[in-house]
This record gives sequence, structure tokens and C-alpha cells, in this order.
Amino acid sequence: MPTPLPDVSSIQPTEYVRTNDYTEGAVVDHEGNLYFSHGRLITKVTPAGQARDWAETGAPNGHKILPNGEHLICDGSHHAMLRLSPDGELLGYAASGKSEDLEIRQPNDVSLDPQGGFYFTDSVPDTGAVHYVAPDGQMKVVARNINFANGVALSADRRRLYFAESLDNRILVVDLTAPGVAAGPPEVFADLPRNEKRPGKEWNQPDGIAFDADGRLWVAHYGMKSIHVLDLDGTRLCTYDGGNVLTSNLCFAGPNFDTVYATGGDPGALMRLDVKVPGLRLLPASS
Repeated sequence: MPTPLPDVSSIQPTEYVRTNDYTEGAVVDHEGNLYFSHGRLITKVTPAGQARDWAETGAPNGHKILPNGEHLICDGSHHAMLRLSPDGELLGYAASGKSEDLEIRQPNDVSLDPQGGFYFTDSVPDTGAVHYVAPDGQMKVVARNINFANGVALSADRRRLYFAESLDNRILVVDLTAPGVAAGPPEVFADLPRNEKRPGKEWNQPDGIAFDADGRLWVAHYGMKSIHVLDLDGTRLCTYDGGNVLTSNLCFAGPNFDTVYATGGDPGALMRLDVKVPGLRLLPASS
């Protein structure tokens, strides 16, 4: 049986780390340390809640950690996916230049394939894209002409790739016939609610996404101060308060991997939601 979702009224986000600037790219390592991006910096937060500056890269955004302890960072100022050491030192680029015929411009978010390789989004209006980088470094275009590709998440069976199309306020999905190979063009998985008080597109943008252990998709909705939970068919099951008005991203973490940590702006903080729903563990085993 799926873990029940808690009643919306019972979940109140609490401020975990305040930065007063826009935060992004929450991720957790094998030791339970949290990392998140803001400005030029990446901050590391220990399981005891102690925060310190960990790295400075330029414009860090989405972030994942590899089995060998290296970090993958999306950075638009470099127009590249960065490789950082476990100590936060720049080791080089994991992806840059061209992927097939497309220049990599504004890497935004990243999802690991547990069997090797990774997917990342390139966020520009109208001509955004989703790319795959194989373990040997070869790159493929998975989807193109996306109106600001944003958050990305691979399903547990590795057969479907989900990503946000922010400026059209929806989640798209592609079926995969092999790693990085789409069976066809993206399809709409879910259209999201719109902000009736602020109808402009800047207030209706799905951003980071993550799966829970039961295959439900959790969506950070920028401008809506919301985290939506979508069922396997794209039905919206409930919406939690994201804490930040500009809710930007989320990850599951904590001793039982059942706490959501959310980023964003206004006020600009890492927020904690004690949902007691286990997340999908896609972090590969450490090597």
C-alpha cells in the first residue's frame, strides 16, 4: 500500500536555513549532508543543522552527487555541467559545448541514471532542451523546443523521463527506449493550477520535481508558494505550502528519507516539511 499523504492542514513548512537570497538545487549526500545553491554559492548543511559555505562557482543551480562522491552542478555562467570534488573544488566540466546540433546554454536541473549517465535541462524560452550524458561522456538530445525546460526526474524503472516546461505551466514526459533515447516527442503529463491573483507567467512556473517511493511526483511551483503532489496518471492529489513564495526545488532527506527540503525566494531560505512520506532513492551506491 502506498504511504498515505498527510493532510494539507497538518504540514507547515519551517525555516531551516535563512539566506535572504533566492535558493535552488537542494540535494543530500550519503552522510545526510544537505547542499543548496544561492547566488554564486553552494551551502552545505550537516545533519545537525550547521551551515557553511561549501563552494563558489558563478551561478550554481541543480545539483546531484555521484557514487564516487563528486558533485554535478548545473551552472549557467559556465554554460556547462560542472564536476566538483567532495571538498567543493572545481575538477572540470561534465558537459559543455554542443550536444548533437545544440549549444549548451543555461543548464538548470539534473537527474541521475542509477546505472550511469545523467539527464539535464537547458533553460531558455521556446528553444529549451533536455540532454543525456552517457557514462563515456557522449551527449544526446532527448527533447527540444521546450519552452524553458526546468526540473527533471527519471522514473524508478528508468523507462520514463519527466520534466517541467515552466513557461507553459505544465509537466511533460517522454518514454525512453534506451538511456537517452526518446520513443517520440514529449507528451503532457499534467497541466498545473494558475495563480488567479497574479496571472502573469512569472507567477505560474513549475520548477524542481522529485518522486516519492510510491511513484508520485512532487512539483515545486514557483510563484505559487506551493508543492503539488501528482498521481501516476498526472492527477493532482494535494498541494502543500512551499514556505517560499518563489518555491523553486525540493529533495527528500532525513534519517528516514521522509522529510522534504524545499528551496526558493521571498524570503529566500531552505524550508523543511515533515511529511513522513519516503522519497525515491535514486542516489547510486557509493563507490
